[in-house]
Amino acid sequence: MLFTKAAFVLLLSVGLAATAAAQSANKISVNVVGLRDDDGVVRCGLYNSASTFRQPGAQYKGVIAKINGGQANCVFAGVPAGNYAVALFHAEHNESEITTGAFGKPQEGFGVSNNPSMTFGAPSFSDAAFDYAGGQKTLTVRVNY
Repeated sequence: MLFTKAAFVLLLSVGLAATAAAQSANKISVNVVGLRDDDGVVRCGLYNSASTFRQPGAQYKGVIAKINGGQANCVFAGVPAGNYAVALFHAEHNESEITTGAFGKPQEGFGVSNNPSMTFGAPSFSDAAFDYAGGQKTLTVRVNY
């Protein structure tokens, strides 16, 4: 019985380590383009739920990226397969949250995955969502001002 328990614990440990190693190879890279200047940073959020999408501090993972030449790159590592959406903003003055003006329009540059039209309001999770099967995935998000 002792051998069986020890063998089970060992197999479980190896299985969990293999799962962790596979997830560490999972990476979503977001190329951010269209930034009007190199001031501040880009704050990127990876969301896995419509109920938390674009909610301050409610992202599944968050990344802060430096800007160089009007572009930035946000990398989310260790992401399991699933359905996700990215929302980001240009924090020109290192703001921690996006601010909105009249009619809820963001005062900072803003973008989401899939680059949906924002003419008639803020995009929903389903507008920005994409399926992620694991491995390495690269997206490009254009910032709108």
